Amino acid sequence: MKTAPTYAVASVDHALRLATMLQLEGTLSVAQAAERLGVARSTAHRLLQMLVYRDFAVQDDARIYHAGPVLQLATHSRSQTSRLRSAAMPHLDRVVEVVGESANLTIRTGTTARFIASVECSQTLRVGSREGMVFPAHRSTGGLLLLAELPDEELSVIYAEPVDDDGDPPELAALRKELAVIRAQGFVVNQGRSERGVVAVGVPVRDEDGNALAGLSISMPEVRYEKGRLPRLVATLNRTAGAIEASLTA
Repeated sequence: MKTAPTYAVASVDHALRLATMLQLEGTLSVAQAAERLGVARSTAHRLLQMLVYRDFAVQDDARIYHAGPVLQLATHSRSQTSRLRSAAMPHLDRVVEVVGESANLTIRTGTTARFIASVECSQTLRVGSREGMVFPAHRSTGGLLLLAELPDEELSVIYAEPVDDDGDPPELAALRKELAVIRAQGFVVNQGRSERGVVAVGVPVRDEDGNALAGLSISMPEVRYEKGRLPRLVATLNRTAGAIEASLTA
C-alpha cells in the first residue's frame, strides 16, 4: 500500500476522497460524507461547498451532491477504466450475494495495483472496501494476476528501477516461478500477502482479444477460508469474469 506523506494535510485528503466518491459512486449527502470521512457534518458541508466552488461537485434542489463539470469530463470521456468499472459493478454485487464475501476489481500500472471497484459483503466480520487503494502489484491478488500476463522481458523492465512501495521489492527469479504457476492454473490464492489475516482468490478479466484487463477477486477473513471451497469459488469468479467481459462488448 502507498505510504502516506510525512506531512499529510487532512483537509486536502478529505476533499480528494470526497471527489473520488462523487466520481465513482455518483451522489452524496452531507450526512453520508460525514459518516464516510468520520468527521462532523459541518466539516463535511464545508468540504463539499469548496468542491462546488471549484466545479468538482454540484448540489441539486434536494441538497444532494453530484459530480461536477470537472469530474464529469473524465466520466464522459468513457476511458477504459471508467467503462470497465461501470460494466463490472452489477456483477460485483451479484458475486457478493452468491459467495457472501467482499469483491474487488483491480488494474495494474507499472509495479502497482489499484482497486477501481469494491463491494463489501454484509457479514459483521468482513474485509472492508479497498476502492481507490494502491498496493504493490506483487503483493495484491489482482496485481499478481496481471503480472502473470507479462513476458519475462517486460517484467524485467518494469522492475529495473527501484520500486517505490514498502521497501521490500520482489526477488525476480522467485516471482517469475510464482507467476508461471498462476498463469498455468488461471487463478491465484493470496493468503495474507496483502494484509495479515485476509485471504483473497482472484481470476483475470479479459478483452475480446484475450488480453487481461483487470483482476477480479473476492476477499475474506482467514478464519472463514476453507480450501475445500476453492474450486467452487474459482468457478464462480470465472463465471462472473465472463459476465463482465460480455457486458464490456454489449
